[in-house]
Amino acid sequence: MAGTKEQGSFKEIVSPFLKSKIEDLKNNYGTNSKEYFAIASQYLKSDKENYSSNIERKRHYESNVEINYEGLPLIGVERLYKPTILIEPTTVCAAHCRWCLRGQYPIQTMKKDEIIRATKYMSSKENKEELFEVLITGGDPLMSLPLLKFTLEQIEKNAPNISIIRIGTRVPFQDPERINDSMLELFSSFKKFRFEAGINVNHPIEFWEESIKSIKKLQSVGFKIYNQNPLLKGVNDDFNTLVELYSKLRKNDVEAHYLFHAIPMVGTNHHRTSLKTGYDLTSKLSSCGLFSGRSKPKYAVLSDIGKIVIYEDTIIKKRTEDNSLLLKSGFNYDERLKWNPSWVKPQSVEIANDRTMYTWYLDGDDKK
Repeated sequence: MAGTKEQGSFKEIVSPFLKSKIEDLKNNYGTNSKEYFAIASQYLKSDKENYSSNIERKRHYESNVEINYEGLPLIGVERLYKPTILIEPTTVCAAHCRWCLRGQYPIQTMKKDEIIRATKYMSSKENKEELFEVLITGGDPLMSLPLLKFTLEQIEKNAPNISIIRIGTRVPFQDPERINDSMLELFSSFKKFRFEAGINVNHPIEFWEESIKSIKKLQSVGFKIYNQNPLLKGVNDDFNTLVELYSKLRKNDVEAHYLFHAIPMVGTNHHRTSLKTGYDLTSKLSSCGLFSGRSKPKYAVLSDIGKIVIYEDTIIKKRTEDNSLLLKSGFNYDERLKWNPSWVKPQSVEIANDRTMYTWYLDGDDKK
């Protein structure tokens, strides 16, 4: 999910739905409560965003992900994984998450001809045997039904190899009334696709009645729903909160996919724990017996080369002068260039003898 940039500053946008929920939390629990902080810190701009270091970045990866097709770059398209391509029809969201990984990206809505070119690339000679999955994200694709409809129509028309459509959205928890009959009819009209929705729930208090109903509506037209969320300091970086969160996900038939270490974006350091804190929490969660084993997330980072799941031996070494960690991955450099020859290796990457990539990653801290 993405944000927008307003003269270099990430604008505060809070939907009317969220404003009412934040006001309810304020009245019921007080502004010093954990309950209020869990939501307010996600959406209300803080002075702490003004404090950043020169090693934080404005993109969630420092690499060239531009794809060239027929001699011209594709707009709004990224590809870091062989079977999957990402397309961002719009960067508009119902609300701006203060930890957004695309908070410093420019405002952008794809033109129709750009969407058509992107879908033709999906089924080009070099891709039609490998690509079968499209992640439609942004921004939030559920913010514009006409644009989403056009995108789906062009994928159906130009890319017959695509069978899975994933929608990245927070609309069920930011503006759930948008999940209406018109939207459900739209998804029901595309019979060839298997639809999935990647949502983002960070705290159990977000399971509002309206949000649960919107999730059930999507599930009623065949959507499989999965959750991937960041570990946020003071919001969900404690064992009991995570146990309750993953229990509620399970009860509502939502798969727990990734728990992400909050990424080192400009102005987000106050949201970030150390990588070790998240690893210790997920290790404890994995064998606590307090919630279903079918609801255990994978702990991962969004690195310069893609998602890396954190295991005991993932951290190769630490660079204390800038609090960075060298992480081992399974991504093969030569294979990456085969299916995305325009990809450029970022400076943070080292190539191992077996041609897999290691990457340096800025750690967080556990200061309160």
